[in-house]
Amino acid sequence: MQKIYVDHAATTPVHPEACEAMMDVLKNNFGNPSSIHQHGRKARKQLDEAREKLAASIGARPDEIILTSSGTEADNLAIVGYVTANKQKGNHIITTKIEHHAVLHTCERLEKEGFSVTYLPVDEQGRVDVKEVEASITDQTTLITIMHGNNEVGSIQPVTAIADIAENYGIAFHTDAVQSYGLVDINVKTTSITMLTASSHKINGPKGAAFLYVENGTTLAPSLTGGEQERKRRAGTENLPAVAGFAAAARLAQTDSQEHYRFYQALCEHFITSLTTNQVTFEENGPTQDKLPHITNIYMPGIEVESFLVQLDMAGISASSGSACTAGSVEPSHVLDAMFHDQKRASSSVRFSFGMDNTFEEVEYMAKEIKKITNRSIEEEMI
Repeated sequence: MQKIYVDHAATTPVHPEACEAMMDVLKNNFGNPSSIHQHGRKARKQLDEAREKLAASIGARPDEIILTSSGTEADNLAIVGYVTANKQKGNHIITTKIEHHAVLHTCERLEKEGFSVTYLPVDEQGRVDVKEVEASITDQTTLITIMHGNNEVGSIQPVTAIADIAENYGIAFHTDAVQSYGLVDINVKTTSITMLTASSHKINGPKGAAFLYVENGTTLAPSLTGGEQERKRRAGTENLPAVAGFAAAARLAQTDSQEHYRFYQALCEHFITSLTTNQVTFEENGPTQDKLPHITNIYMPGIEVESFLVQLDMAGISASSGSACTAGSVEPSHVLDAMFHDQKRASSSVRFSFGMDNTFEEVEYMAKEIKKITNRSIEEEMI
């Protein structure tokens, strides 16, 4: 049986060069970067070099990068850290209904603490209306947090336009760029981004490393207190092996981003063609253009997603119904529900997300297996 992994939006295999970077630290550089002796200085030098590489990948300064353990932690630090430190400016946050749960659940928690949150709708392409963003601003708005690329349907938000609006009103703008980082060029100095989240394990780096870009001059309340790491904004001994692996993966992603973009786009297009050739009844969820190239979300009327994913797995295909953070949930996708207001569609859709190890032959095999599964579903309904 084939083993085909098409859930790269959830996590990616670690690139051999990222593994080598991690192993080099584990074997040869165990010192604590906060120690002043030679072992500590050696670790600090490597940490500083990694931070410089990560900063350069988005056009930032090294002192604008806060190293964290995950994209979720970075999102929490950006949102909670900013609104907590800037309460005197107001208590209103603007976001969308299709954000990652790291953003949505954080905003919901802040509502219980007295903050006001506007959750903007999106269209059937999964995009927010820039005019609605501006119309939602009040004299109490302190933060707008809207993701760059959606993790379930791949829609890319008009981040530049939103960032400009936020700047015009003197409001901080945060974007979760976890899915787009490494594929779409992002320069925080040519776009009015106040804070940006990126994560290692989405770009063939190790889990346990991420960063939050914070524009110099931005005040944040620390997420963790204790030591003085990360300029007192995130206490705790840095995970140097993971950070080194992250920096190696970021360098590789930048070097090969255009090649990856074209290849993923071709895989997605071939997948759609193969589904059509095999006479699978389906519709694409979200945009077909101006989207992240590696994500394709498919609606297949009549399927029950949990059973469908099990049958895919039995055929050797690892896919997902959406966010991996809710993989154990049977609830419909909140992203598709917001886009279509149709729980049946949200309960009958599967996300396929590709990586560099996938092949066109795998895509063709997947389409044939999907046809077999959907045929069985139809036969069972007829019994």
